[in-house]
Amino acid sequence: MDPAAEAWVERFLAHLRQERRLSPHTASNYGRDLDALVAFCDGHRIGEWRALDNFHVRSFAAREHRNGLSPRSIQRRLSALRSFFNFLMREGELAANPADEVRAPKAARRLPKTLDVDRMSALLAPPAENDPLARRDHAMMELLYSSGLRLAELVGLDLTDLDLADRTVRVLGKGAKTRLLPVGRQAVGALSAWLADRAALAAPGESAVFVGQGGRRLGSRAVQRRIDRMARRRGIDLKVHPHLFRHSFATHLLESSADLRGVQELLGHSDISTTQVYTHLDFQHLARIYDKAHPRARRRK
Repeated sequence: MDPAAEAWVERFLAHLRQERRLSPHTASNYGRDLDALVAFCDGHRIGEWRALDNFHVRSFAAREHRNGLSPRSIQRRLSALRSFFNFLMREGELAANPADEVRAPKAARRLPKTLDVDRMSALLAPPAENDPLARRDHAMMELLYSSGLRLAELVGLDLTDLDLADRTVRVLGKGAKTRLLPVGRQAVGALSAWLADRAALAAPGESAVFVGQGGRRLGSRAVQRRIDRMARRRGIDLKVHPHLFRHSFATHLLESSADLRGVQELLGHSDISTTQVYTHLDFQHLARIYDKAHPRARRRK
């Protein structure tokens, strides 16, 4: 690949970080996907992006499949290519997107795991110990389940984002999109208890809602460890991670309301197809009830 053509990759990654405000992790994934494309172009003696056509992109996807890449990973890789080529079109380097009609092999859709209401209630029982950090962990879990936050949204919260009197929280989601979410009564109580403790723990000038023992903003890994520890102490027989609260939030809302558009808004999904995975999950739940209860579905003993 010609160095001038390869330099466009770094310009695109800078665009993702600075203009689209994507996380470093996401930008790094785009970089790996485009590095694989550059290696493919080098192997086929393609020196500039204008020389790349639809056939080349199909060949690239087929090669990745032969090399053992999963359909889901190929989908992500092709999505990165489309975004990159759209960027080149915007900059006048390409006239058309050569990845537009290329599709990855169909992947089996994995349904997210959730906690049922009883196990969620057990996990969210108020801590018995008189420990500020336990009250902090309880407040984090209540808020994750109450409002369906992503982990990054939770750790990014500042005090000014909370309005407990109005029972709302303002979060900065993917693509730097802000949304205002309701906070449930139990979560408001848990947050009030934690904020009373936080004043003695937080370092001067620290704006984060959730802080660690050093008084600074709590990191994502620390939240994951604390939640996992709490779940094991409560005897939950499932690997519990922050996103499990979001899955459970969405599933329980759909079971009660069936309002797919409303849940889409609360989760901050730009595409409703992302939210629809929870309707499949709900259908599985209904199918199990049918199998157990319907006279024509029950197995004879």
